[in-house]
Amino acid sequence: MNMPFYVAPEQVMKDRADYAQKGIARGRSLVAVEFEGGVVICAENPSRNLRKISEIYDRIAFAGVGKYNEYDQLRMAGIRHADMKGFTYSRDDVDSQALANQYAQMLGQIFTHEMKPLEVEILVVAIGFDPSGDRLFHIRYDGSVTDEDGFAALGGEAELIRKRLAEADLVSLDLQGAIRAATQALAGPDRELIADELEVAILDRSKTGRCFRRLENNEIDAALSAQDS
Repeated sequence: MNMPFYVAPEQVMKDRADYAQKGIARGRSLVAVEFEGGVVICAENPSRNLRKISEIYDRIAFAGVGKYNEYDQLRMAGIRHADMKGFTYSRDDVDSQALANQYAQMLGQIFTHEMKPLEVEILVVAIGFDPSGDRLFHIRYDGSVTDEDGFAALGGEAELIRKRLAEADLVSLDLQGAIRAATQALAGPDRELIADELEVAILDRSKTGRCFRRLENNEIDAALSAQDS
C-alpha cells in the first residue's frame, strides 16, 4: 500500500504565503493619506476602466492591489454586505470595522483551507465627522488586519513607500498637498508620475451622504503642478 505524501503544515502555509506575495508584488502599489478634509487614495494605474479604488458605502471606500478579478470580487461582496446591512437596519449601522473583519474572515478562510490563496491585499477606508473618526484597515492575503494611522501603503513596494511617507511632512495637509505626498511616495526619487498614470479618489469630509469622489486628470495635474510653483 502506498503511503500518503506528507508535507508539514508550516511548509504548506509558507508556500501559500510565498505564492500570494509573488502575485501581489507583480501589481502596482497604492497609498492612502489622511488630510484635513478627509482621506486621499492614490494608485499607480494607467487604465481608465479597470479601477483599483471604488466606493463601498456613504463614507467608506475600497482599494485593492494584486490580481484584479480577485479583489474586484471582494469589492462586490463588500458592497452587497454594506447594502444589506444598511437596508435591514439603518445606513448609520454600516461600519467599516465590521466590514474589515468580514473581509479578514473571508481571506483567512481561503488562505487556510483552499489550495490557492487569493493574490490580493485590500484597504478599507472610512472617514468620520472629524479626523479622530478616520479609519484605514489594511487586510492581507492571509486575513491579518492592521489598523493604520495617518497613511497606508499596499503592493510590492509597500515597505519602501511606507518609509518615504514616514519621512515626509504630513502635518496639516490640504488635498493638493496630500496628492503630492502620495504621488512622491509612489514614484520615489528616480522617476515622476503624471496624471495619466494615476488613479486618485477622495473621501470628502465636507460632504453629507455619499462622500466618495473620483478626481479628474485636470485636478490631479493642478495638484502636481502646484509643487513647482
